Amino acid sequence: MNKKSDYRLFAKNLRKDLDIPSISNVLVNLIRQDEDYQSSSHVMIYYPLPNEFDFRALVVDDKNFYLPKMVGDSLVACSYCSDLVCGKYNIMEPCSAPIDSSKLDFIIVPALLVDNNNNRLGYGAGYYDRFLKSCKNAIKVVAISKDLVVDNLPTDAYDIRMDKIITC
Repeated sequence: MNKKSDYRLFAKNLRKDLDIPSISNVLVNLIRQDEDYQSSSHVMIYYPLPNEFDFRALVVDDKNFYLPKMVGDSLVACSYCSDLVCGKYNIMEPCSAPIDSSKLDFIIVPALLVDNNNNRLGYGAGYYDRFLKSCKNAIKVVAISKDLVVDNLPTDAYDIRMDKIITC
């Protein structure tokens, strides 16, 4: 595989066979043990799509939580709330107003695959890569099954490398 599209197809097919709820529970526990998470106050997670790992169990922790929201062609962070609506791409989004992204100190970023160099492969629209550029102070993390880690992914100049990969 040389192209990102090949890797995306590979990951989507592989994820269909994973026990996503069990892996999500293990990843939540590993995140809670992470020193950067423990010292953070403003944490952004994402609302999971089918076959994505689910980190909503974290919101009971003593932190301020945020979810992504699409505003036009941009991704913004909004306070996590129980009042969610179906947004672009059929992803649940908060109704709350956007915050200044520089406030975030820990961001769990969705990924189809990651590699051993902390590169992530997203869905291909670049929303997170553009958003993460404004999050200079945040630790950028992908929490993912070890089955979705490859040696090397193709990357482009605009791809944002993660600070940390948490696997199980």
